[in-house]
Amino acid sequence: MKRTCEWPSDDPLMIKYHDTEWGVPVHDDSKLFEFLVLDAMQAGLSWRTVLKKRQNFRRAFRQFDPAKVAKFDKGDIGRLMNDTGIIRNRLKIESSVSNAKALLEVREEFGSFDSYIWSFTGGRTIKNRLKSLEDMPAESEESRAMSKDMKKRGFRFCGPVICYAFMQAAGMVNDHLVHCFRYREVGK
Repeated sequence: MKRTCEWPSDDPLMIKYHDTEWGVPVHDDSKLFEFLVLDAMQAGLSWRTVLKKRQNFRRAFRQFDPAKVAKFDKGDIGRLMNDTGIIRNRLKIESSVSNAKALLEVREEFGSFDSYIWSFTGGRTIKNRLKSLEDMPAESEESRAMSKDMKKRGFRFCGPVICYAFMQAAGMVNDHLVHCFRYREVGK
């Protein structure tokens, strides 16, 4: 039997996410935007809740195409507030739209959101050597720097803890426990 991180417990959706996505380096702007939106949506909630609604989020947020989301208006916000398939928090929804606009501005300056966001780790995955979940940080020097710079650029719902969760999801940091079979796979 493979050893794994304990946090997915016995939930098939969480296990699949852990085993196939979490910590895998992402360099696609739409996928990065997806994680940015979903990690902001998670604030105050469980990742399990977000994952269960992920397909609904993809539909509601136009497959996380930042150019399309940046054009959302009050009517779109109203549509999303009435969508029972997603998390209906007005501030989080509005921040997703403003974050899409900020992402497009970053893309203009840096050529891609990917280039910008990965600059906080020098373009490489930070490989932590965690032995237990208790060792896992909630934020880091890099996530604090990312948060500060993103806020300066107009991003919202991007505090250091949300940025750190984003970094974990996008593979900017490998926080699989060292005994987990994914630690080495993701680290290649």
